[in-house]
Amino acid sequence: MSKSAISELILHRSPVVMRDSATVQEACKIMHQHRVGAIIVVDEQKRPVGIFTGRDAVNRVLANGLDGKRTLLREVMTEKPDCVSPDWVTLDALRQMSDCGYRHLPVVQDGKIVGLVSRGDFRLMDQVRLDEETGYWERI
Repeated sequence: MSKSAISELILHRSPVVMRDSATVQEACKIMHQHRVGAIIVVDEQKRPVGIFTGRDAVNRVLANGLDGKRTLLREVMTEKPDCVSPDWVTLDALRQMSDCGYRHLPVVQDGKIVGLVSRGDFRLMDQVRLDEETGYWERI
């Protein structure tokens, strides 16, 4: 993996965000519609205050018998998630996710959410590079 910046991964995608007053059921519906594994929970100024993931839905909601229709994100989200800036090196972000045991990392610039990277983004990036290299060698 090269020393490219996180900004390359988030260039054409907007993060899925919700307020902490949304219910778990609403969040899960949005995650399903957008085919994402996490939602960034933001305040009025679009500053990240938490993150809610599919793992949270299972481990903090379903496993504890909570009702997704009544449980609010503020009750089960991970507060104050670690964040990175768009100029972070992709390998450093992947290392942080691996070291800390999470799959999603919010990207923040000037205090506001600008993206979200997941471990899957790095697999896709590697596949694109592999395809490029294969094409190069096929032309030789």
